[in-house]
Amino acid sequence: MTTDAAPQRLDVKAMALRGKPLSGQEPLSNYKRLFPDLQGPAADLILTWAAHFETRTGATGGAEPWLHLSLGTRFPLVCQRCMAPLDLPVSIERAFRFVATELIAEEQDDDSEEDLLVLAREFDLAGLIEDELVMALPLIPRHDVCPTALPMTAVDADFDEAAGIKPNPFAALSGLLKSKT
Repeated sequence: MTTDAAPQRLDVKAMALRGKPLSGQEPLSNYKRLFPDLQGPAADLILTWAAHFETRTGATGGAEPWLHLSLGTRFPLVCQRCMAPLDLPVSIERAFRFVATELIAEEQDDDSEEDLLVLAREFDLAGLIEDELVMALPLIPRHDVCPTALPMTAVDADFDEAAGIKPNPFAALSGLLKSKT
């Protein structure tokens, strides 16, 4: 099923039993926590997402709901090295297994390769998508190779000249010592 926006209230068990995928395209501007970090004309950016719920047999032999999430978009950022615009493509593929309680999630987290989520009566898919997008933002956005040459000098050209002009701070002490004798 294709939707205009990611649902905020889903019954995970029912979705997993049906096994039908959800997908959609929506403006990236729908995700308010992400939007302040983006630069440039971000209002026209589109997020493409797909969510596939399924049921798998777990270690105890019971059915466990799973979610496979795919996200694709681009982030308009500013390179922190050259300060030029940076158009960063983003592609996220994640698998989540739902467990009954937070305690079970804590116990199994270290041993499982997939991410664990606690099964809730109403699951917020839009909130999960926003969380994944925020975590995909780089801490320090930068080009692999900047489009312009960067100045690589750490010292100004007249730095050595300025150092030579300063008087020795101990010269005044030397003069005081000579005047006392």
